[in-house]
Amino acid sequence: MSTPSQSPSQSSSQPPSSTPSGSLYIYAITGSDHPLRLAGLRTVGGGSGDALRAVTGGPLACVVSPAPPDLRPKRRDLAAHQEVQERLMADGAVLPMRFGMLAPDDAAVTAALDGKRAEYLRRLEELHATAEFNLKAARSQEDLLREVLTESDDARRLNERTRDGGGTYADRVALGELVAHQLDARQRLLAEQVVGRLSEMARGNVVASPAGEDFLNASFLVERGRAEEFSRAARQLAQGYGEGYDFRLRGPLPPYSFVA
Repeated sequence: MSTPSQSPSQSSSQPPSSTPSGSLYIYAITGSDHPLRLAGLRTVGGGSGDALRAVTGGPLACVVSPAPPDLRPKRRDLAAHQEVQERLMADGAVLPMRFGMLAPDDAAVTAALDGKRAEYLRRLEELHATAEFNLKAARSQEDLLREVLTESDDARRLNERTRDGGGTYADRVALGELVAHQLDARQRLLAEQVVGRLSEMARGNVVASPAGEDFLNASFLVERGRAEEFSRAARQLAQGYGEGYDFRLRGPLPPYSFVA
């Protein structure tokens, strides 16, 4: 059960442009006693919910549909993938697969479920009644630079020396390196502070590399009974940092980041 040569718990960053006839698209692993309310949902590839079904292997089940002949991360297919997982998550524990997971047939799915039965059952128990919240945050680079030049004597001195084209080339290089180091250190400290405060309400967290101007990209595993409390705490934390910060919280989501 995989994109070629990948296990079901791995993701495919570049789904294949074409898929073998008869192969299966994989959404998630659940317990075989899951209600599996799949009626009315779309499948990846544009099929109706009638094409969604479960392949069972003892106490486990894997939700699948026929794989489309041209599998690409189109917006509608990403949305269909997410909707199936959210429906499953609403009714019980789920191990969500990332977009692009394939298996050649039912036998391969069953073999994969049997081969890692203990591991999947353990993870389903650990993820029972939980959801993922993802928090990204950025800070105004102008504000951060102003803070560095205000609080660092060395940076302020070099900045004054090189103002209006003054100073030497070595001064300008030193200023650039010092500012870059200070910006990185301050952003890392900010990220650690935010994660530390929110981790008190989460079972676990995964910190990923931020992109662009973000200084934080963190996912938190939260008990569903504390979802509103966590969301409220994240909003209050963001308000406490004030202007110049941009916090974006998404969730509850299927616990992608916590499926090894």
